[in-house]
Amino acid sequence: MTTVLVVDDEPLVRDVVARYLRREGFETIEAGDGGTAKTLITTRDPDLVVLDLMLPGIDGLSLCRWIRSRGDLPVIMLTARGETADRIVGLDVGADDYVAKPFSTRELVMRVKAVLRRSRPPQPDRERLVFDGLEIDPAGHAVVRDGEALRLTAKEFDLLYFLASNPRQVFSRSQLMASVWGYEAALDTGTLAVHIRRLRSKIEREPARPTRLETVWGVGYRFVP
Repeated sequence: MTTVLVVDDEPLVRDVVARYLRREGFETIEAGDGGTAKTLITTRDPDLVVLDLMLPGIDGLSLCRWIRSRGDLPVIMLTARGETADRIVGLDVGADDYVAKPFSTRELVMRVKAVLRRSRPPQPDRERLVFDGLEIDPAGHAVVRDGEALRLTAKEFDLLYFLASNPRQVFSRSQLMASVWGYEAALDTGTLAVHIRRLRSKIEREPARPTRLETVWGVGYRFVP
């Protein structure tokens, strides 16, 4: 059974989120602070973490950095509505997605399913892609640029692989959200732009002058081999 760790210092929020997740067939474990969450991650090995930004002791951002330093465990960040800076920082430190409080439990469950679906091990029929100075290996979930192994989150890898599998084809924001995140663009308020920026910082030789991930103004993005 897929296990979701719910980390929030508000017992009511934890209870509601956990109850809805269990209703959808997930197993849930809960933590009210960052220290307890760390212990549960190392001892229970959850499949995904729903993580509140504001936590006593170890805050959500620090915990997310720690999670990302250990591997690709998917993280959905809970942030205060309207705190755009918090959401961007959360994505910057490696969160796969975020939901703003107050949130719809149905939306949260949908996002949990979408993130899990996209973070599953790659299918064996996905081929390795090789370009000038850039290698993308779905079997090993690895990206190498100029001989150097890059560390990408699961969602960054999925976005890069999708674009690179369709070189020179321009995809709109709506198409990318549907294909990579698994939900409509109407639910996105900056996730895609942040992931594009993070990918450019990793795969581009000059991120300020991208030659791999190009913006086609008024249309969307494309990968240039």
